[in-house]
Amino acid sequence: MTTPTPALPRVTDLLPHRYPMLLVDRILDLVPGDSIRTVKAVTLNEPWYAGLTPDTDLAYPPSLLVESWGQSAGLLAIVPAGAAATPDDRIMLFGSVADAVFHRPVLPGDIVEHRVRISRALTDSVVFEGSSHCGDETVMTVTRMVMAFRPAGQLRPTSEGEATA
Repeated sequence: MTTPTPALPRVTDLLPHRYPMLLVDRILDLVPGDSIRTVKAVTLNEPWYAGLTPDTDLAYPPSLLVESWGQSAGLLAIVPAGAAATPDDRIMLFGSVADAVFHRPVLPGDIVEHRVRISRALTDSVVFEGSSHCGDETVMTVTRMVMAFRPAGQLRPTSEGEATA
């Protein structure tokens, strides 16, 4: 008798992003505290393709590919090893990305698989590395992305419009 595999969390249960900036469609595999594999289906229905002329380059914007990969990294960071898949009261902040190399354009119709690993986790920051693939082809590699986490209360505006200390 086999034990059923626990269901993977839904992306929308973990990330606050919504259309048009939710750029991860599904979690394929998740090893909390270690790695994640996600997918993003690129389609012509996305707003950045609206109004393009027929002779326009249809390559998916590299900045959005990095954002999609970063959202995948955020999903991995939100589900720590041994914890339930529920977000806490921290806000995830993008810190930096180093050596993102684009190997080939991503086009409408491509299904991008993001592979993200934690290379180092600190108290309030996480460092990630990994790649993105379309089938057997690597389309992007990321040497390092850093995300910081801060308590939401510290970032919410006060009555005077300033963040709390």
